[in-house]
Amino acid sequence: MTSSPSISFAKFAAPKKGSVFVFAADGGGLGEAAKACDPVDALARAFPVADFSGKFASSAEVLAPEGTPVDRLVAIGAGKVSNLDDNAWLKLGGAVAASLRKATEVAVILDLPELQPDGRQAASLAAGILLRSYSFDKYKTRKDKEESQPDAKDARKAGAAKPAKVIIHCADPAAAKKAFAGEEAVVDGVLLARDLVNEPANALGPVEFAERVKALEQLGVEVEILAEKEMKKLGMGSLLGVAQGSPRGARLAVMRWNGGKAKDAPVAFIGKGVTFDTGGNSMKPASGMEDMKGDMGGAAAVTGLMHALAARKAKANVVGVIGLVENAVDGHAQRPGDIVTSMSGQTIEVLNTDAEGRLVLADVLWYANDRFKPKFMVNLATLTGAVMVALGQHYAGLFSNNDELAGRLFGAGQASQERLWRMPLGPEYDKLIDSKNADMKNIGGRYGGAIIAAQFLQRFVKDTPWAHLDIAGTAMGAPSSEINQSWGSGFGVRLLDRLVRDHYEG
Repeated sequence: MTSSPSISFAKFAAPKKGSVFVFAADGGGLGEAAKACDPVDALARAFPVADFSGKFASSAEVLAPEGTPVDRLVAIGAGKVSNLDDNAWLKLGGAVAASLRKATEVAVILDLPELQPDGRQAASLAAGILLRSYSFDKYKTRKDKEESQPDAKDARKAGAAKPAKVIIHCADPAAAKKAFAGEEAVVDGVLLARDLVNEPANALGPVEFAERVKALEQLGVEVEILAEKEMKKLGMGSLLGVAQGSPRGARLAVMRWNGGKAKDAPVAFIGKGVTFDTGGNSMKPASGMEDMKGDMGGAAAVTGLMHALAARKAKANVVGVIGLVENAVDGHAQRPGDIVTSMSGQTIEVLNTDAEGRLVLADVLWYANDRFKPKFMVNLATLTGAVMVALGQHYAGLFSNNDELAGRLFGAGQASQERLWRMPLGPEYDKLIDSKNADMKNIGGRYGGAIIAAQFLQRFVKDTPWAHLDIAGTAMGAPSSEINQSWGSGFGVRLLDRLVRDHYEG
């Protein structure tokens, strides 16, 4: 949670101080606005020595010659200009952020040969800078090595380094500023989701998470928090069974953004919010258990999405519902073999207490469907390790009972580069969760674990169009990228904002 750079936009002008960034096309070609900056000649002369040819996201850097007003010159390779779309500019923003270092005054000259400028290019570039600049360091008392040395005493007194002031010089600053307003809202939603996933479980339990959700009321989101008493009255035995081993009470957070027409049915997003998962009595191994603070990545994504939609005033009616529990172990904890009754009235034999996320979602899905009658439901959950065996960590698993919804989600994933891959559902898998003692059991056999989990969830959605996104491999501990160096990625916010933006806004 480092201080983000401040972003502003201006007409092309010769920078008067600080670091200057320019873009070079494939072959090293510079735009006319970049060439007009006097010190850039020195940078261009360094390209052959630095073996810099403008390859996408590569960089070359020189100190500015003596007597010039700026102190550093950096070229970022843009590759082929014809290939530059919104995602490419987002990644180039990440490349700029990666080279900022300790600069406090930064001018970015957005110009390239044969580039057709528009406001979205500058907006995407700015969004990439902010996304890449994120770092979760709120619990660090020493920000860098120098601060531990005696000669850093004055620096400590002076406080933390100032965030960079970044001015993006472009052809149409007004259009860039307008486009960036929407992009910044989404970026803030992603960063909120990252913060939630990165927080340690002792600081963020179900109650604390619910308090974070309440903060969305400042943006106009209607928020309702249900405690255990209300959930018990609703018959949420499946969700509450997971929570019964923890002294930290469960919560159900309901978020409503009413940006569409009053008569329009909402779209619904549901998140698994297990703030820490020990596995319960089916205890996880100690190695890696610390990562289970991120088992609420689905709930974090839904919360970040609702922030994004409200902040950019999306013209849609959207409901977000998240089930918040801690799966802990004490004398009251759920046992393997226990049978619980879900809100739907269906009974579940709990054979493995570490297959708890589906038990939470069963009641949340039923509640959202029954109360809001949505056009569709999409749930997000860090549900299974099996999805990582199938897809690795670059795609999330997509399961759906509706081809149109699945197609739109896949397209939104391609457009946002938060990519999905559709996985099968079918009666052959469904029968694997039939139980001899209850209506169903919460695990199947050895194989197809991600599919079995999705098949379980499908029993709680009736005929409503629905999709399940298994984000276990992409929401936490995912490979770093041009726009994310954080353990918690915020996966799902940009994807679902794109889905709403492209298909469900008035």
